[in-house]
Amino acid sequence: MSESGLKVAVRHEFGRNAASRPESFSLQVDFSIDPGFTILFGPSGAGKTTLLDCIAGLATPQEGCITSSGRKLFDSRAKLNVPPQRRSVGYVFQELNLFPYMTATENVEYGLFKLPLAERCRLATAILAAFGVESVARRRPSEISGGERQRVALARALVTDPAVLLLDEPLAALDAATKTTILEDLRAWNRTRQVPILYVTHSRGEAFALGERLLVLENGRIVAQGAPHEVLSAPLQETVAQLAGFENIFDVTVDSQHPERGTMMCRLGPSQVLLETPLVRSQVGDGLRVGVRAGDVLLAVAPPTGLSARNIIAGSMTSLQQRDVMVQAVVDCGVSFQVHLTLAARDDLRLAPGNKVWLVVKTYSCQVLRP
Repeated sequence: MSESGLKVAVRHEFGRNAASRPESFSLQVDFSIDPGFTILFGPSGAGKTTLLDCIAGLATPQEGCITSSGRKLFDSRAKLNVPPQRRSVGYVFQELNLFPYMTATENVEYGLFKLPLAERCRLATAILAAFGVESVARRRPSEISGGERQRVALARALVTDPAVLLLDEPLAALDAATKTTILEDLRAWNRTRQVPILYVTHSRGEAFALGERLLVLENGRIVAQGAPHEVLSAPLQETVAQLAGFENIFDVTVDSQHPERGTMMCRLGPSQVLLETPLVRSQVGDGLRVGVRAGDVLLAVAPPTGLSARNIIAGSMTSLQQRDVMVQAVVDCGVSFQVHLTLAARDDLRLAPGNKVWLVVKTYSCQVLRP
């Protein structure tokens, strides 16, 4: 971790009677991040917001240590717990939590109450201009657009020049174009500050485009970390595969192994379908899980020949559903496969439920998963 980085090693438990969680839950993490964007990825209930609350000082772990830029914010052994307002941590919530009765300027100035009025006004004006919302300075949140509210919330978090920035899905409700411009403004702000930014999102696109590093949280534990492309393109854990968009995840049994080719044959569930996958450490008869992206499956209306792909599977089309500019097809091959198609492919192939079709899957599109 660099001198301006963030290190978190904490354990935080909720009892079964905690108001926010009907079941017991334990957050136990140990990681360090450097300045720049780190994506925090994980299913609902994984502990993402709880982790941010611990860093911000809104939740107190049972034990551990949190250090920002070499400064301890929390240390259970030393009985140190710096109050939230003294941690120099900027936090933007999904709900934004702007004060509805205050103007944009007053919202931004809220964290600067210790400064003289003229200095508060100067800093608020400057950061509203930096985020392109100086024109709404005198308006209340109800009088401005969603994108403008997001920018004001960011300006309020950043005007205090925090050493760490926490973003809990603050842009989830925005359209792609507005989200992109706000993120570019945020990148520009951080080029000169170089602080760690921990960004919670459920969007794979944002994870690939924005993050320099990715942490995957499941049941309060970090189950994967690294560059987004490395973690999401070839996931090892099933949870990560689901988050990464592997729509097809099957129970398989190892049928045969071929070390000389670096592959093995796996039987899909109770069916007679065999799927060639990359070879992993296992034995014939072992039960495994295999994931395949719906977008990595090709579909033909006649038996294909002369292909390099090793898996050609006959089946019957059971459903076709248009999702915006994409078609989601389900094919019964003894097990159900999801396939993603373009509208043109659906129309050119004259696809309809009941059609006899063949699926084409490359061996290295099959990802063998750990449970």
